[in-house]
Amino acid sequence: MRLTLTTFVSLDGVMQAPGGPEEDPTDGFTQGGWSFPYADQDFGRFVVGWFANADAFLLGRRTYEIFAGYWPLQTDENDPVAGPLNRLPKYVVSTTLDSLAWDNSTLISGNVAEEVAKLKAQPGNELQVHGSGRLAQTLMAHDLVDEYRLFVYPVVLGNGRRLFGERKSGAALRLLDTQRTGTGIVVLTYEPAGPAQYGSFAETP
Repeated sequence: MRLTLTTFVSLDGVMQAPGGPEEDPTDGFTQGGWSFPYADQDFGRFVVGWFANADAFLLGRRTYEIFAGYWPLQTDENDPVAGPLNRLPKYVVSTTLDSLAWDNSTLISGNVAEEVAKLKAQPGNELQVHGSGRLAQTLMAHDLVDEYRLFVYPVVLGNGRRLFGERKSGAALRLLDTQRTGTGIVVLTYEPAGPAQYGSFAETP
């Protein structure tokens, strides 16, 4: 399976608590819910299209708890988001959870990179990661992400947890697709393109 990472980010790269004020107030973050004003039919169309390609989900502990508190209550099997989330395998990375109540959920508490590599080796279309900021940084550090799908919102937050935090080395991305919604969200699809490249205009003849 290909591992795809779908994340909502502000223009200054913040990904923390896009869905609501109480979603993730870690480190005193008070701007939760910043994505809500920009939801429209275009946004829904992108989400539905991507969920249709999922064969399994990989989630961090906080995102799992948010999803598990809502989606199991949506019982329409034909719902294009609730259906796949409730039906398909969900792998949850956590060192604090002991058990998982949501059907078809499996706990990963050992070596994350090794376990995810095993999942990717299984047959299927996409192993999808949604949100899951800390998990995303671990996956990026081990070059496990095959495709990035970034919803870039026209808002600057100034503080909060960022998707691309500090790392030991730079990385290049190759743009595959650019689209936008009616409310100004730019949807960017990238794939890894090796290490970052450097140069200097001062050396140009």
